This record gives sequence, C-alpha cells and structure tokens, in this order.
Amino acid sequence: MATMTPELYELIIKIVDERVREIRVTREDFDKLTAAVNKLAEAQRRTEERLEQLAEAQRRTEERLTRLESVVEQLAEAQRRTEESLKQLTVQVGRLSDTVGFGLEDVARVMAPGWFERHLGITVEGELEPVTLSYGGVEVEVNLYGEGRASDGREVVLVGECKSRIYSAEVKSFVRELSTVRKALQEKEIVPFMFGFMVHPSADKEAEQHNIIVLAPYRSRK
Repeated sequence: MATMTPELYELIIKIVDERVREIRVTREDFDKLTAAVNKLAEAQRRTEERLEQLAEAQRRTEERLTRLESVVEQLAEAQRRTEESLKQLTVQVGRLSDTVGFGLEDVARVMAPGWFERHLGITVEGELEPVTLSYGGVEVEVNLYGEGRASDGREVVLVGECKSRIYSAEVKSFVRELSTVRKALQEKEIVPFMFGFMVHPSADKEAEQHNIIVLAPYRSRK
C-alpha cells in the first residue's frame, strides 16, 4: 500500500476545504432564499387579509346602497302620494273658493252700499246685481253692478269684482275687464271697486294706480 505524501495530503485538504466552503456558501444562499420566500408568504397573507377586508367593505357598501335604493323608492312613493294629495286638495280648495266666491257677493251687497255712502257720499239706488256687458263682440261678466248718486247730484255707476283673495294679478285682470266696461257704458261715470276676504299689499298698490277701490274685512300684512 502506497504511503500518502505530505504534498498530496495538503492538496486533498485544500480540495476538501474548497468544497466545504462551496457547500457553506450554497447553504447561506438557501437560507437567504428561504427568508425571502417567508417574507413573500407573509406579504401574500397580508394582501389576502386586505383583499378580504376590501371584499367585506364592498359587501357593506352594497348593502348600504341596497338600503339607500329602498329609501329612495319609499321617498319617491311618498312624493307621489303627496302630489296626489295636493291635487285633491287643490280641487277641494277650488270648489270651496267657488262656494266662498258666491258668498262674497252676498256679503258685498250688504257692506258695500253702506261704505260708499259713509266714505264717498254715494247713495246706491237699488241692489248691486251681477250683469253682463259687451262691446265690439267682447263680453264681460260683472259681479256687482249698480247705479248711484253722489252727494252733489252726479249719477255714477258702481262696477265691482269679488275675489276671496286679492293680489296684484287679480287687480290687473280687473283693469283689463274695465276697458271693455267703460266702452260699453260710454259716457257714464264709473266707480270701480273690488271686494274680498283678504287683500294683499301688492293689490293695494296696483289698485291705487288705476283708481280702483279695494274693500275687505281683512288685509294681509305680508
């Protein structure tokens, strides 16, 4: 059996050391790779948790949207019922207005003559009655019409309009009707007036511009 020389022994030791070092380096790399994989796995776990949280948030959002849609539908239905109720109320108020409007004429027939006599010295001869006047093919229905005499002997004609509520718009409408009335009555002196339960300040301003007397037991301050 041959004896290993010192030189050969040293060579073998050197080769073994190099192999060991190579193996150690590979092991360190493997440990690093393992650590990196663990980090990636942890990051993946956190990402999945966040995705689950987002999915839960999405689910809650969809539930809120569903409830919101339900609320909107309920509000829409409530709005529809409200509009329907308003329509019915408008019809009822219109009917009541017609009834009150008729009653106003009766009240005006009693109150107006006394007011004209006390404040203007005009004595109403007979009753204030509704009439229809026409001129040039245009007809105008007058709620209250009556002849009277002033304290100085002048003959006048009272022409009145009854409205439960009098605003500037009602006065303007009456002014347009008076244009036809004056043409129909020609040279007669007309005393125009309006009578209502409530008179808005805007109606007083408009009436003053056209010399129209406005009578009412109640006047709005707004």
